[in-house]
Amino acid sequence: MTGRLVQVSVFGKTDLGRTREHNEDTFLVADLSTGNASLHPEVRRHEVGARGSLFMVADGMGGAAAGELASAMAADLIYRHMATVWAADEDASADRFAYRMKEAVELANQQIYGYAREHPEVRGMGTTVTAAGVNGDELYLAQIGDSRAYLVRNGAAIQLTKDQSLMQRLVDAGELTEQEAEQSERRNIILQALGPDPRVKVDLTRQTLRRGDTLIICSDGLSGLVRREELPAMVARNPELADLCSALIDLANERGGPDNITVVAAHFEGQGLPEPSEAEDVGYAVYHLQEGETGEEETLPTITPAAAAAVPPPTVLGGRGRALLVMAAVLCLIAALLAFWL
Repeated sequence: MTGRLVQVSVFGKTDLGRTREHNEDTFLVADLSTGNASLHPEVRRHEVGARGSLFMVADGMGGAAAGELASAMAADLIYRHMATVWAADEDASADRFAYRMKEAVELANQQIYGYAREHPEVRGMGTTVTAAGVNGDELYLAQIGDSRAYLVRNGAAIQLTKDQSLMQRLVDAGELTEQEAEQSERRNIILQALGPDPRVKVDLTRQTLRRGDTLIICSDGLSGLVRREELPAMVARNPELADLCSALIDLANERGGPDNITVVAAHFEGQGLPEPSEAEDVGYAVYHLQEGETGEEETLPTITPAAAAAVPPPTVLGGRGRALLVMAAVLCLIAALLAFWL
């Protein structure tokens, strides 16, 4: 933590698109220091506190209710883990914050995978997730799938994440150019998602924030239609983040809107952030946790019912996600009660 003021303004929006019948996307914005996940005024503009802030986009798959439920569960589980386990952690270091984010994504995967195995009607459901955690002047990204994060700084847009997709793998291997990958009919084939497999490998990265930075997290319904190079002009023309989110979604819809479109935009100011420097490296940068913080051999902690109940559910969930999430919670509770009495 810098110990000085870091101010964030944030907004999120999701849209059905032009061709889909259901919105399987979910987004979330939260101030972890106050335990408030919403788009209320006090969250839309807040000081980054001792426990940081959390922004997230999840793009569900599996058809109809399954995809919506998977993305809603991911957002809820990751948020609750950070709002309970991280909030109560005696070690409030930046490295511990990053570790808890990675842990939260792994735990969400286990829960979604287990739920799908117990409910054949949603078997095969899954979701991408790109979670951005702000701790002081540091931005940590925990990613599964191909929902992206961009940073707009000094009139340029830089992609901070790397798609976990077949096309990205071929680009990395030199088999395709980025332009060829963008035009490929197989561009939506992803190599990882939360839910289909019992274990995932979280892509954890870090970027140091600077005054005036704008972070954009989005599902592929936006990134597949709006080019990275177009983002700086969109940010410049729309200083109000609600207008920026709407303008980006409108542009994707004007270009066909074949998928759900979700975007979260955050702008950073404050004396705790230095001015940007031309000499700084900006972009995809893997963050290696310190030895002893990997948690690979540990059993992931389970949130106790009392702790979970004490955390209000996030109010920012896309589509029918909140209703489906409540339904899933009720089913889990009934199963637990039956197991207890029988």
